[in-house]
Amino acid sequence: MKRLLMFCLLLGLFVTASARDIYQLNDGWEFFFKSENTSDNARIVTLPHSWNTDPLAGQNFRETTGNYLREIYIPNEWASKRIFIKFYGAQTVTDLFLNGAHIGEHKGGGTAFAFELTNWIRFGMDNSLQVVVSNTFRSDVLPVSTDQNLYGGLYRDVELIVTDETAISPLYYGSEGVLCRPSRVTKERVEGEMEVHMLTNRNTDATLYLEIFNERGKTIYTRSQRIMGQHKSIRIPFFFDQPQLWSPETPHLYTATVRLSNDSYHDEVQIRTGFRAVERNSDSGWIAINGEARQLKGVTLHHDHALGGLMDNMQLEADLQQVQELGATAIRSSMQPHGQHLYNLCDEQGMLVWIDIPMHRAPFIGDMAYYTTPAFEHNAREQLREIIAQNINHPSVIMWGIFSRLVPRGEDILQCIRNLNTEAKRLDPKRLTVACSDQDGPINFITDLIAWRQDVGWQRGSTSDLQLWRDQLKANWGHLGSAVTYGGEGFLGMTARTTQQQRTNLPTEERQTRFHEEYSRQLEADSLFWGMWVENMFEYGSARRPYGLNANGLITLDRREKKDAYYLYRALWNKRAKTVHLANRRDRIRSLSEQSFTVYSSEKDPVLMINDDTVRLWNTSPCIYRSDTVQLRGQVQVRVSAGGVGDGVTMQIGNALRLQPRQAPR
Repeated sequence: MKRLLMFCLLLGLFVTASARDIYQLNDGWEFFFKSENTSDNARIVTLPHSWNTDPLAGQNFRETTGNYLREIYIPNEWASKRIFIKFYGAQTVTDLFLNGAHIGEHKGGGTAFAFELTNWIRFGMDNSLQVVVSNTFRSDVLPVSTDQNLYGGLYRDVELIVTDETAISPLYYGSEGVLCRPSRVTKERVEGEMEVHMLTNRNTDATLYLEIFNERGKTIYTRSQRIMGQHKSIRIPFFFDQPQLWSPETPHLYTATVRLSNDSYHDEVQIRTGFRAVERNSDSGWIAINGEARQLKGVTLHHDHALGGLMDNMQLEADLQQVQELGATAIRSSMQPHGQHLYNLCDEQGMLVWIDIPMHRAPFIGDMAYYTTPAFEHNAREQLREIIAQNINHPSVIMWGIFSRLVPRGEDILQCIRNLNTEAKRLDPKRLTVACSDQDGPINFITDLIAWRQDVGWQRGSTSDLQLWRDQLKANWGHLGSAVTYGGEGFLGMTARTTQQQRTNLPTEERQTRFHEEYSRQLEADSLFWGMWVENMFEYGSARRPYGLNANGLITLDRREKKDAYYLYRALWNKRAKTVHLANRRDRIRSLSEQSFTVYSSEKDPVLMINDDTVRLWNTSPCIYRSDTVQLRGQVQVRVSAGGVGDGVTMQIGNALRLQPRQAPR
């Protein structure tokens, strides 16, 4: 009965829909681990799915192989069609089998990919799908070094795509098969080509139509092009005057429809894009959008939350809203792309994006042996091509990250990076390339831009050394397009008192806060750098770290608590909202009677009240205010206000209470 109902549903959709039909395949999967040997005890799961849902699992984090099984009924009416399956994300290596035949393999966990099933389909009957997914370490699949959890599983949606025999290709590096390539973008005119990838088993005699619409749905450009013979890709030129250019302030978008048609078949794909020019400004060294140089205020985003790596659209929307409330103007997708929905939102809301490929090294001594092989380099190129093909239509994406924190041990890794940078520029000459580096030497001269991962004052030296480093950089490498990326861990609930009681060296939130205060004070108004990048916006799961957590984030992994450093940047960066925050307010029971207070305020002249007394605040750097030292004892009410907003807390001070030590955070 269930199969018959599915057949009727599919047939009904097939009859009423266009030539290309798309069906979601998220329900009805059976899952079991490879180590279980049999599917007798398989669990019924709905995608997206992962076998790691606790990012703080630590030593219990699973790096293993899982099997997904599903039956799909394919009606006889589709015998003249082509049938594809598309996975929007599987971590990290995926093998697909249909009716026992191996269809293909995909290596890489951050991008979409598709396989054609047509030649192995049994029409008019059930077909058995088996998807084998592994998140175990492999030296030929990037990333080969990371402290981010790779959660495993079919962690994004899966679709079945049905087309006519000749169609726009669903197979071109996991993209839509239509890539917008502007060649000239000015306020007066836009020119470019629409690159269309095709699939055909015979000589084609059809017409390819292109129609471009503005935001109001008005057609601004149409073109038809006759195609004959066998073609893998075709480029359709387009141009129009007086465009509405995309920018962070005016994120104008256009819709392009590409339609392939003749008397016996047709197909249609619609994309959304925007037009803007991106370059490095020759005078300031900053990134220029449509000729306007701007200094980016960015945050790094990772790929999980409290339930692991299953980031649905609502979660992505909530995270981006937090970024906007902070006042950041750019995000960096660390190590691999996020789901397409995030970049759709960035297109709509004017957020600039940097997307990394997984050429990434974790800061562990066990990962120092980073080496290349032909298989390694091939996988790096394939993942780069997938990332560019799948995200090239997003105007918000302005740069491709080629590597992050690599240690160049030999010429082979340098040549590999050069080859990747050259390939990125060949595939997309209208965007910039960037790298995140903490090394000296020629590795820093390959990409268009460099972002220096700096930690003076955290792992070594003091934060005052930052100015010395900055002066040396300007004197010796001032011609480079430089940004700074930085961050340090801060565990909530950890203070100098609790760390001493628990005999732990976990970094406290207060230490993290002071680090960000000093860096922001020295860098905020520095015109040498095209951007400041804070690592990270959110904490993320790391089974390789103590307590299974990287606590660099400004906000906790579960998104419930904002750390003091978050309010510092909100006061500095968010010009649309008022921020007044009392720092270190979580430390509410203090033994010392001498106390001073720090306030972050976007409003001038904040007023600090302790009980009924006013305490003077000194403006020590932009948006940071500090009080004189005051003598306090007992229960005190601390309040701060400015511009109609405020913050406050009740504290117990000077009673030297004996407290039971808390357990260290997970």
